[in-house]
Parts: sequence; structure tokens; C-alpha cells
Amino acid sequence: MTSSLLPEGLRDRLPPQADAAAAILRAALDAIRAHGYERVAPPLAEYEESLVGRLKAGAARDLLRVADPLSQRTLALRPDITTQVGRIAATRLAHRPRPLRLSYGGPVVKLRATQLRPEREMTQIGAELIGRDTAPACAEIVALAVEALAAAGATGITVDLTLPNLVDTLAAGPLPLGPREAAQVRALLDAKDAGGLAAFGATAYLPLAEAAGPFAEAIARLRAFDATGALASRIAALEAIAARLEGIARVTLDPAERHGFEYQSWLGFSLFADGLTGEVGRGGSYAILHEEGREEPAVGFSIYPDPLLDTRADEQPPRRLFLPLGHDPAAANRLRAEGWITVAALDRDCAPAGCTHVLEGKEATRIG
Repeated sequence: MTSSLLPEGLRDRLPPQADAAAAILRAALDAIRAHGYERVAPPLAEYEESLVGRLKAGAARDLLRVADPLSQRTLALRPDITTQVGRIAATRLAHRPRPLRLSYGGPVVKLRATQLRPEREMTQIGAELIGRDTAPACAEIVALAVEALAAAGATGITVDLTLPNLVDTLAAGPLPLGPREAAQVRALLDAKDAGGLAAFGATAYLPLAEAAGPFAEAIARLRAFDATGALASRIAALEAIAARLEGIARVTLDPAERHGFEYQSWLGFSLFADGLTGEVGRGGSYAILHEEGREEPAVGFSIYPDPLLDTRADEQPPRRLFLPLGHDPAAANRLRAEGWITVAALDRDCAPAGCTHVLEGKEATRIG
């Protein structure tokens, strides 16, 4: 007898979770599409060397590999769709005018799960704006991420903004550090280790450990820290982004946060929502590498909506209409056009199990 067990981290989706997953994907992508983002659909697997060449080091270690019996080469299941979109933009769509707006949605598979996310197969939805990483481009992407997440069913959304290469910028300018010292300061700031910064002799960077929290207060502390004006353009950009989010999301700022933003450039952001543990999405500015070695600026986001499944599955069930033998097909067509789900009897043994209404004549009558 064939075992019904599935590999660790993989699972079946049954009703109503499967319906909820499809509705979430459709709602989020429709919200993104309405802003001019065209959908692309990369393959689930690519040649290993193609994916590894575009993934950051951590993600490259997360590849689930299989042997392709046709080419005798190693394939890898994608752990991330963003890099595939970058490949498409740099090759097959390299001729398209910039800025190029692309969207995507589909499954990704990871080699290992984490304690916070025990699933190895997840849905990833996102959008990439390619050819720009300016403040207006970033403001558009961050606001679009919030709108897509809200369309997927999230409430009480918080956006946490960060400046991933902040230490590098300061180390090369007003607060000089060598490469090794800069790496150590980044790690200490990530850990919010004020004592460690003082012990390391990097007291000039201490205010950054405290410049985190609700946006208004945090940006004021960051401006006070920037006595030389080296961060003036970034502060203005952050304020423009926060203004774009007014009324649709809470905004916080952690300017020195870098963990998980290793390949982002000047901007990174994380997405959180009420009732969900941990971040549900992230994004930021980055560079796409073209085959000739040229780098192209871009900004985008990814959301991972699987935690929303339980909330969507618990929503009011759809109206399901039982169609008895000999029912009026024109009435059934009309009711389907109005949004009813119909379940037709195939023989006299069929019962209206799971239905909320039954068709009597031309109208739906509630059961019970």
C-alpha cells in the first residue's frame, strides 16, 4: 500500500484552504495589475548554475536539487521568484522601455524550514519596478505592497523602513571605518548592542542604535544625528515614502537594521500585520546584473501570504445552491451569474450536503 505521508514541510491544501489560497493570490495580483504591473510566470525549476548565479549566498544554499534525466544536468527548484524576474528583465525583456513594471505569483520551495516558518513550500507574490530606485519609485512600490497585502486580507499593516547600506555610507564619509571595522559595527548595530559599540570604540555610531521606533520620532533622531548632512537626501526620501503611506499603514523606522537585507542597496522594508507572527513580506532597492556586467537599479517587494489562509478560510462560506433533478437551467445560469455556486444532482441519491440553499422553481430557498 502506498504511504499517504508527505515530505516534511510539504502539505495538501483541502477545502476551504485551497479556495482561500486561490482567492488570496488572485486578489493580490489584481491589486498589483491595476497599477500597470504586467505578470510574468517563470518556471518552477531552472538549471542550478543559472539560479546560483543570481541568488544571494544564503538563498543559494537553500536550493532543492534534482537530476534532469533529459539534459543530464542538475536542476534546482526555485526558493525565490525575484531573481527569476531579474533574469527575465535582463534578457528577454532587456529591449523594453524603462521603467519596466512586472509582477508574479506562485510557489517556491526551500531545502530547509525555519522555526518560525516550518513550511518548505510557500506562495510568493510580488512586484518589481526595474530601471529606477529613486524615492518616487520606492514610494510607489512600498504603497503597492501595502495595497496588495490588504487585498489579500491583511489588516493593521505596519511597514518598517531601514537603510541597509547606511553604515557603509557613513564609513566612507563622515564617520570613517575600514572594511573589517564597518562589518563589525554593522553586526553590533543589528544586535542593538550599545555596550559592544562603546567597547569597540564606535561611540559615534551609538545614536543609530537608538534611532528606531515610530517613524516621526525615529526620523527626528536620525536628522539630529546627521550633523554633516550626509543623509539629507535619504531622510527626505524616507519622509516621502512615509507620507505616501499615511492613512493606510503604520510606519516605523530602524535605520541600521541589515539582517535579511544583505543584497538591498539604500532602502529596505519589512511588512507586518495584526494577528500574524513575524514579517509577512519584505522588499527594497537592489541592482539587477546584466550579462555584459552592467548593473541596473530596481526596487520591488515580495509577500508570503500563507499565514493569511486561516483568516480567509474562516470567512463566511460562499452561497452554495443545490440543483435538484429536473431543475430550470436558465434559473441556474442566472443565479451563477449573480455569484452563486451551484451543485447539481446527478441522480436521486444525491443530497444537498454542504449546500446552503436549494433551487425551487426559479428562486433559491434556504435549507433548514
